[in-house]
Amino acid sequence: MHFDIFTLFPSMFQGPLSESILKRAQERGLLSISLHNIRDVTTDKHHIVDDYPYGGGAGMVMKPEPIFAAVEAVYQGGPIILLTPQGRLFNQEIARALAREPRISLLCGHYEGIDERVREHLVTDELSIGDYVLTGGELAAMVVVDAVARLIPGVLAEGSTLEESHSSYMLEYPQYTRPPEFRTWRVPEILLSGHHEQIARWRRKESLRRTRQRRPDLFARLDLSSKLDQQLLRELREEEQQ
Repeated sequence: MHFDIFTLFPSMFQGPLSESILKRAQERGLLSISLHNIRDVTTDKHHIVDDYPYGGGAGMVMKPEPIFAAVEAVYQGGPIILLTPQGRLFNQEIARALAREPRISLLCGHYEGIDERVREHLVTDELSIGDYVLTGGELAAMVVVDAVARLIPGVLAEGSTLEESHSSYMLEYPQYTRPPEFRTWRVPEILLSGHHEQIARWRRKESLRRTRQRRPDLFARLDLSSKLDQQLLRELREEEQQ
């Protein structure tokens, strides 16, 4: 997969994109990322990329000419995504869909926003990472790259993403590691039993418990028609009544 990222501040990406999983994915040739400074395509001596909004108002608006020029100079297909608070809310389902794309362009908005003609005639999708406002789209772009890249086959160990939170509208079960006892707090005995079937059942139950308590919106989307899930739900209700 290849990402083209269009930004006014490419140096913001150097740390996050050169560490950990993203670094290894690039070294192995599974992922490539190109950073494009929108200022580089301007033709005036001051490299102006913004101007006052027509009609008045606070702040500055990113001009359409440098954005179109920057994207069109390198575009070779795939979605062109604007990171903006007005976009649809980014989630794991969208990440999975994007992970099937061979090439993605991410456009980082800034200042008071971008000229509407960019939205109307260049951008193919708009994403937001949450209901809050950031200084620019750079941090949001990093989130999208990380969430999508880890779903590319081969980036993570096989099967490691299957039981993560949000992988199937469920929050992940509690995780423990050594030591078995820390400050009198013990790891649940079932996890030390070596009984894999019972461990799997315990994990499923705890995932249901957490999702039901913390994210009822996700819980409402679950298919809980199996005999096991029905039994686990009965047990959870009984525990709550005690």
